Amino acid sequence: MTKYEQQKIVPYSAQQLYALVADVGKYPKFLPWCVGARVRSHVNNLMIADLTIGFGPFRESFTSRVTLQPGSGEGPCAIRVEYENGPFKYLQNRWDFVPNPDGCLVEFFVDFEFRNLILQKAIGAVFTEAVHRMVNAFLRRAEAVYGTNA
Repeated sequence: MTKYEQQKIVPYSAQQLYALVADVGKYPKFLPWCVGARVRSHVNNLMIADLTIGFGPFRESFTSRVTLQPGSGEGPCAIRVEYENGPFKYLQNRWDFVPNPDGCLVEFFVDFEFRNLILQKAIGAVFTEAVHRMVNAFLRRAEAVYGTNA
């Protein structure tokens, strides 16, 4: 079982960061070890998406149910990810974006465990490192998309 949680105040709006995280199809462009992303369906605020993570000879794909909570106006917004199927025993992920006088408070949480112990040992460390880098990868993406003076 691996859990990771991070909170960070960043100089972007809640809506800007929400839009980046909700744009699952672009993940392979900037997320560490994300080699594929496909949105199977997107109806209203529910998305079914496949992600493929890869490192060296390892490639694993999984499907998630993504609930988008865009909020209204300048209020808080959130994204909830529920694991559907793939190599995990379970995977839970949530993003909260709360407006702050200095931009936005980003709260990120993920908890996962691979089904297979060999896979957990082989790719678990890589996946854990990718998870640790996720928030920073999204912040670098925000800078590339929105600039440094958002």
